[in-house]
Amino acid sequence: MADAKKASVRGPKHTMCRRVGYCLWGKANCPTASRTVKGKDGKEITINRPYPAGQHGPTKRRGKLSTYGELLLEKQKLRTFYNVSERQLRFLYEKARQGQGITGDKLLASLEMRLTTAVYRAGLAPTIFAARQIVSHRHVLVDGKPVNRGGYRLKKGQVVSIDPQRSPVIADIAKGNDAAIPSYFQKEAGDCKFTVLDDMPKPEDINNNIEITKVIEFYAR
Repeated sequence: MADAKKASVRGPKHTMCRRVGYCLWGKANCPTASRTVKGKDGKEITINRPYPAGQHGPTKRRGKLSTYGELLLEKQKLRTFYNVSERQLRFLYEKARQGQGITGDKLLASLEMRLTTAVYRAGLAPTIFAARQIVSHRHVLVDGKPVNRGGYRLKKGQVVSIDPQRSPVIADIAKGNDAAIPSYFQKEAGDCKFTVLDDMPKPEDINNNIEITKVIEFYAR
């Protein structure tokens, strides 16, 4: 449970989405997405808030960011997307710097192979935040054994699953979510487990709409 206690994204989950003007995870229920809901009087109203949160959000002009501001924003987007703390992200960056290979590519691979990220990406959880919760509560099995560390690094060939008998509700959610599963994971439709096909996915195969070179430039200042 130690990993679960570390700081990650706190408060409203889509604050960063409103700051950049689009949903980082492409969710239809994000405040930035246009959708129709029923108001208190029963009438349908359209919600679409692609502006920063806060009292002056709707009228606030988006000023041009400085070079530092652009790098910082990209790093904050990365943190939010993967739901990691600053300490965790910096640790992964320092580790990615070591040895051969491109730092940005290795950093992205490390983030994608985190157990929490993989559970979300493979559709075993509807959001990255739900993935963190079910991992910390020991609902997720790696090669048949429960693992409650969200930062656990998966390796090629490992099988991640949810036991339908032990966690029936969570397993049902996992079975019904098969949308946009990355090529480096293999999950059969209607199943609640997946296999890691590649633990070093290529940047072009990772869909996160983040310029990793700016993140590396931020930490390399």
